[in-house]
Amino acid sequence: MNLEVIENTWITLRDGTRLAARIWLPEGARSKPVPAVLEYIPYRKRDGTRGRDEPMHGYFAQNGYAAVRVDIRGTGDSDGHMADEYLKLEQDDALEVIAWIAAQDWCSGNVGMMGKSWSGFNCLQVAMRRPPALKAILTCYSTDDRFRDDIHFMGGCLLNDNLWWGSIMLAYQSRPLDPEIAGEGWRARWLDRIATLPFFPALWTEHQTYDAYWKHGSVQEDWSAIQCPVLVVGGWADSYTNTVPRLLAKLQVPARGIIGPWGHIYPMDGVPGPAIGFLQEAVRWWDQWLKGVDTGVMDEPQLRAFINDPVAPTGTRKAQPGRWVGEPSWPSPAIADRLLHLRADGALADTPEPSDATLPVRSPQDHGRAAGEWMGTGCDGEMPTDQRLDDGGSLNFTTPVLEEAVEILGAPELMLELSADAPVAQLAVRLCDVLPTGEVLRVSYQVLNLTHRDSHETPAPLVPGKPYRVRVTLSACGHRFLPGHRIRVSVGTAYWPAIWPAPSAATVTVIPAGSTLALPVRDPAAPQTEVRFAPPAHGPRTPMTQTDPGLMLRQSSFDHLTGVATYVTEGRGGLFGEGVVRFDEIGTELEHNLRRELTIRPEDPLSARYVLTQSYEMGREGWRTRVETVTEMTSDATHFHLSGHLVAREGDSEVARRDWSEAIPRHLI
Repeated sequence: MNLEVIENTWITLRDGTRLAARIWLPEGARSKPVPAVLEYIPYRKRDGTRGRDEPMHGYFAQNGYAAVRVDIRGTGDSDGHMADEYLKLEQDDALEVIAWIAAQDWCSGNVGMMGKSWSGFNCLQVAMRRPPALKAILTCYSTDDRFRDDIHFMGGCLLNDNLWWGSIMLAYQSRPLDPEIAGEGWRARWLDRIATLPFFPALWTEHQTYDAYWKHGSVQEDWSAIQCPVLVVGGWADSYTNTVPRLLAKLQVPARGIIGPWGHIYPMDGVPGPAIGFLQEAVRWWDQWLKGVDTGVMDEPQLRAFINDPVAPTGTRKAQPGRWVGEPSWPSPAIADRLLHLRADGALADTPEPSDATLPVRSPQDHGRAAGEWMGTGCDGEMPTDQRLDDGGSLNFTTPVLEEAVEILGAPELMLELSADAPVAQLAVRLCDVLPTGEVLRVSYQVLNLTHRDSHETPAPLVPGKPYRVRVTLSACGHRFLPGHRIRVSVGTAYWPAIWPAPSAATVTVIPAGSTLALPVRDPAAPQTEVRFAPPAHGPRTPMTQTDPGLMLRQSSFDHLTGVATYVTEGRGGLFGEGVVRFDEIGTELEHNLRRELTIRPEDPLSARYVLTQSYEMGREGWRTRVETVTEMTSDATHFHLSGHLVAREGDSEVARRDWSEAIPRHLI
């Protein structure tokens, strides 16, 4: 099918702001209108996501849809400023965009909205606003809870990815508008954008509880607000696994879910594999709700999930063994909790052992070096490695060798009886598969700031020595423990470099007699539904040339002279080492380099230091720009200290500079 690709068009909002859009139209759409699919993100349609957009939105156009890719206000080539993520203004603009699309002569009036990550978030949020033309959404790798399950905080602990993502946003939002689109005023608008740039990592760090800031845009605040059908997609190697089962359980509209083994990548390109025919699934969803064709999607199991089989715990995994299962409804009647009891001798058993024994643990502050990345993206070295590296700093409770397979699907829960010797303390809980070789594979985990034990909205300090009963809900997972393997749950008090440490090194004392692990076990005798997907498909790919292969480095070390543990990652050429690319149609070359260095002394949480250095260079013959940033974070007992430095260059000349320095009070964190 011949496609009409509109490189740029302007959507003018009521306040005069122009949003930049790229559009793919199927042949004949101007004489016979078709439904439309919108993706609405701040990552630059012109060049930032061009390589991914073309084969996806081109595929939708090949299958009878107008595909519309819009840059959010203040990003890419759109007018205005972007003050923060997920603002009400962002949603307000989306309502106007949807109405504009529905009114075009090539649109039938029915619109779907889709996306992953940011655009997965905002299609949920916009659906809550109920624009009349929005008939269905498809959300991938998103969240219904912006505090508990996003890149800023986890379990009431500050994620170190908060600085990583905030720093990337400084570079992303400092990129210039393209002169070929924006015209003669591009430079003035670029410099104005830099001058108004917020210091993102500090902005997010200030909100250390589930307050009104995070409640805004969290779907869990009102499940009933969404009244259009929802297809939700997640991946076990990604950080947004919990959204899928929660949405399926809580939404009051037709909803279906898919969870694969993938990281933060659309499933037609999913890593670890197997990738699936995700675009075919998307078209089936759109045909059902935008064209009124019965495609059978509502006859599918409510949840189709991949059950991981155990593998050697290496940091690089391109493929994941396992199989697909289907749950006709969620929560599934085929899944029931199996209760295992923690024992003082380190056993994890089917029956409790009455004992008044207590087990103290104070993990070294570099405990967590085998954690891998909070968010997998399919790049080398990012997956959790052999957990024996961290087992030495934790309490470990292990079953006997399994005689039969145990298959779990859902969120495991650990109930702990414990006390602590400090008012602020952390837990890091890991569920692991102990292989017959002795290697230990992490299956799921969770961290918890114990001051948030009862509420993320109103945390309360611990009373030293007082016993507490604490529930830790681990991230949802799908895994099969094989015969000959053992199940292990581990409890530590730090998780570096994933989370920022507590202000003091606390000892947590666990009372095994009152502590249990509940595993969501699938009944092997339950009826099984066969799940199959078509192989991956793509539309036309954008012409591009890799001009440098790039490089990814990932290292963890310990200096026995200084007593400093160091974790370093570095992506050269691309954010994840994917290399320097040129988009041949527009002649634009992109190079993104980023280095993280996190250091800490195992005995001293206040020694934590995080420095992130990056550069983003883009341009073509006669036009080349570069943005350089350095951000740093340290802390003392009462404050987080964040600083940032940004320089923008056009050619060899510096054209803008920004500096930030903020001290943010710690609130029980």
